[in-house]
Amino acid sequence: MPAKLSVNLNAIAMLRNRRDLPWPSVTGLGRLALSAGAHGLTVHPRPDERHTRHSDLPEIRALIDDEFPKAEFNIEGYPSEDFLALVERHQPEQVTLVPDDPAQATSDHGWNFATDAAFLTPIVKRLKKAGVRVSLFSDSDPDGARIARDIGADRIELYTGPYGSCHSDSAEAAKELERLGKTADAALASGLQVNAGHDLTVNNLPALAKRMPALAEVSIGHGLTADALEYGMAGTVGRFLRACGW
Repeated sequence: MPAKLSVNLNAIAMLRNRRDLPWPSVTGLGRLALSAGAHGLTVHPRPDERHTRHSDLPEIRALIDDEFPKAEFNIEGYPSEDFLALVERHQPEQVTLVPDDPAQATSDHGWNFATDAAFLTPIVKRLKKAGVRVSLFSDSDPDGARIARDIGADRIELYTGPYGSCHSDSAEAAKELERLGKTADAALASGLQVNAGHDLTVNNLPALAKRMPALAEVSIGHGLTADALEYGMAGTVGRFLRACGW
């Protein structure tokens, strides 16, 4: 089965937040994405709420529960106590833990599983006890993927930023893709499922999907939102689904 598509709503929220107005509607565009066939919605509610606001979460949860019960809600973030309380309150199907500093513009690296294992293990246990699937943000690191299994994660999410940045250098893109592929191979062999996200586009997704036929999910925001300005949300979701192999 091809990788499922989760639409990250942060870029839409950031555009809304430029004005004290209710548009563009985060939930409205989430509804369009799900109606067009997306399998889920992703948000990353940072402490300063510069993208998704905490008040968006109950509305997205209700949208999925009331209108798209087969879709999934994925909440990303650094596992502070405030973040964990948000997750426990809104009960996403999946939480993706990232090692973000609050000052970072966006996620730009994965966990150092060897040094962060003691920190992550009780957090993962807590979230799984609450019934949430746990994915850990990961660099291209086969050894780290094996440690992620021992931490108790269900999945890793491969950080594909270095791959996406090679959009004009096919040779370097191939090298980055193979690094990602080897990490995915190690994770799958360890019993983990594999997600991927960051700077994925309709142009670089097919090669990723071919190298990782067992890829479970891709989470895409920036590139998908940029394309939606040209093709509309429904048309763009269709383009990305086809790029995934649907």
